[in-house]
Amino acid sequence: SFYPNGLSGKDDPQWDTKWRDVYPSKVRSVPWYSVYGNHDYHLDPGVCSSEPNAGAQINDDVNDLSRFYMPSYNWFREHPELNLEVVGLDLNKFQNGWQHQLTYDQHNFADCQWTHCKEQCHSVVEDRTVEAFKLFGERMEQSTAKNLLVFSHYPSDYFSAMPEFVRNLSKTDRHSSIAYFGGHRHNTDKTSVASTAPNTNWCVGGGGGWSCDGQEQGFVVGEIYADEIKTYEVLVDPKVCCPSSQSY
Repeated sequence: SFYPNGLSGKDDPQWDTKWRDVYPSKVRSVPWYSVYGNHDYHLDPGVCSSEPNAGAQINDDVNDLSRFYMPSYNWFREHPELNLEVVGLDLNKFQNGWQHQLTYDQHNFADCQWTHCKEQCHSVVEDRTVEAFKLFGERMEQSTAKNLLVFSHYPSDYFSAMPEFVRNLSKTDRHSSIAYFGGHRHNTDKTSVASTAPNTNWCVGGGGGWSCDGQEQGFVVGEIYADEIKTYEVLVDPKVCCPSSQSY
């Protein structure tokens, strides 16, 4: 996420101040696959429009390394050379998923209050949620890849109101391995999430960009094999990563 309020347009200077000037060109020499998080939508024109290309972060050119690769709000990309398919989902409707008692209809994107179009925002996010689950179901059935890498902004425990989604992340009948990654909670672990065993999933929000919600700060490495995605964390001292945070 671009904290605190996202980007206001495709040429927003925060592309420089919060990404290009932070990460060296070598790190940015490969595509950065992305989806929208809650903070990203605050000022983004895409949340007030149903036009696919209205979003400040939407970029369908995988060779354009000057910004993230995000061809749509919900998208997939096949990598036959790795026997892998990547699926990115916009699930911002579940921003309050930490409240496990909420039903699907009770969920809403609370950060619509910070946008320029509160009512339209709720409608747009609802439509993108429906599109997300539809795309995920289609790729589960149609993809021939042995490995699926699925990600959204939210960890798997935020989807209590959609238990079928979590169950599908656990399946191995059509794909040898499904790895799921979500953030939002500022920690890096696979113990706080809802289980998708025998597959794996991680909370990967521990990078110190906004705050720390625990002592596990760092990133996750994924190694892609013919029929398996192996993952492990690389952690740093949380006091180095979040020196001003008192959360942990």
